[in-house]
Amino acid sequence: MTAARSATTPVTRRRTRRSILGSIAWYVGATLIAVCTVGPLLWTISTSLKPAADILSGYLELIPRNPTVENYVTVFTDTPFARYLFNSMFLAVAGTVTNVVFGSMGGYALARLRFRGRRVVFGGFLASMMIPTIVTMIPTFLVLRFFPLAGGNDIFGQGGFGFINTYWAVIIPFAAGPFAVFFMKQVFEALPDELGEAARVDGAGEFRIFSRVYAPLARTGMAVLGVLTFQAGWNSFLWPLIVLNDPSLFTVQVALSSFITEHETNYGPLMAGTIASTIPVLLVFVLAQRYIVQGVAHTASK
Repeated sequence: MTAARSATTPVTRRRTRRSILGSIAWYVGATLIAVCTVGPLLWTISTSLKPAADILSGYLELIPRNPTVENYVTVFTDTPFARYLFNSMFLAVAGTVTNVVFGSMGGYALARLRFRGRRVVFGGFLASMMIPTIVTMIPTFLVLRFFPLAGGNDIFGQGGFGFINTYWAVIIPFAAGPFAVFFMKQVFEALPDELGEAARVDGAGEFRIFSRVYAPLARTGMAVLGVLTFQAGWNSFLWPLIVLNDPSLFTVQVALSSFITEHETNYGPLMAGTIASTIPVLLVFVLAQRYIVQGVAHTASK
């Protein structure tokens, strides 16, 4: 017994040392990741609460010496920032609704319906996901600009500006993205076929089967898609900058760039506007986190 104990003691000590070193390495890595991710957010909040005189002189101080909400007041009084928030909210919600609705319908069709050319259509969606968005911006702009009978255009697309400088210029091109169709196709394929077959035996049509049988079961996937779409639409900058020239239509991301001029940068209002613009996205994540967790758990159980 004594020899056995003496033989296992060094092994136990080595395992204990390894576990301690592993725990230390894990905590060090987690701390570094937290500093790299949370640090910029804390610095942004701190800068938004500093007066203009303290921003450059104490830019490394995370705790403001003279905290003030002057920058937030400046953002909402000197600029129509509330209007910018409304524009971003409207476009993000509209894009989310259209993406979820049309993406779900397209995903259901590719997952549950059997028709000629289904694989070709799905391959086309996959291929379009591989094309960078920057490549299709000019063709998309020209289609919207010369769209017949829109924005003063005649039947040949001449004489007006089409959908340019309207909300539709942002909504239409991304109303049914290929990722939404692909994502919802995977969600519907994970659901049992017997439900649809039973509904067809009872005489239900395909749209009724989609809306009454499969759509309620795919709520978790729809919620995840909605959160991802809302975040992408809210953070969109380049496309709204190209197609929206009217200042009353600017999104919050485009409006934030106005605080950066050729000669100076208004860091205080810029940081205050940045914090204000992140609140809606945080609220969406808080409200939808239950569905996101359910989606992850459902995927892990497959």
